[in-house]
Amino acid sequence: MNNGRQNGFYERFIKRPLDFLLSGIALLLLSWLFAGVALLVRVKLGSPVIYKQARPGKDGKIFNIYKFRTMTDARDSEGNLLPDVQRLTPFGRKLRDSSLDELPEIANIFMGDMALVGPRPLLVKYLPLYNEHQRHRHDVRPGLTGLAQINGRNVLSWEEKFDYDVEYVNNVTFAGDLKIFFKTISYALIKKNDIDNSDAKTVTIEEFKGTGAE
Repeated sequence: MNNGRQNGFYERFIKRPLDFLLSGIALLLLSWLFAGVALLVRVKLGSPVIYKQARPGKDGKIFNIYKFRTMTDARDSEGNLLPDVQRLTPFGRKLRDSSLDELPEIANIFMGDMALVGPRPLLVKYLPLYNEHQRHRHDVRPGLTGLAQINGRNVLSWEEKFDYDVEYVNNVTFAGDLKIFFKTISYALIKKNDIDNSDAKTVTIEEFKGTGAE
């Protein structure tokens, strides 16, 4: 899958080794944080501590993404899981608001499934819904953060997010990655993450149904 773009020296020879090195260092330096969050998740939400889900990566190859769980397994009298909004506890919401639930994705970066910067990995079921332009978001490894995340994240429409994703794919540079990385950190420190409101009926964003779909 390639839209005719020319891969630069950075993307071809530096980006992956740098991701490997930085994620390895992060896994070592943040081991105390991993352990602390894991313990809190185990006590407050139960086990398993790590939540995994299949996601499409570079060229649509499927991998398992890892996150700390943020919901309980609360069920109704018939054994069915309760709606997400009822299973997401205040603690779980804090994990999401702080993005601490995404810490295990550093392991995905270390293993080569993801990059520090790139389009966010979405659901497998979205793959057949992308148009030709949108499919190019999978020309690179998905990222822990990306251009869409520093330009509105969940307040953007799906089409706007995908436009930012493809813009990134067509312009992968070291300077660009550095800018996205530090902007992500600054946004996390100075303003609340724009996850859905606590009074919403769902705690996840509206599903993508295809461009132009009702």
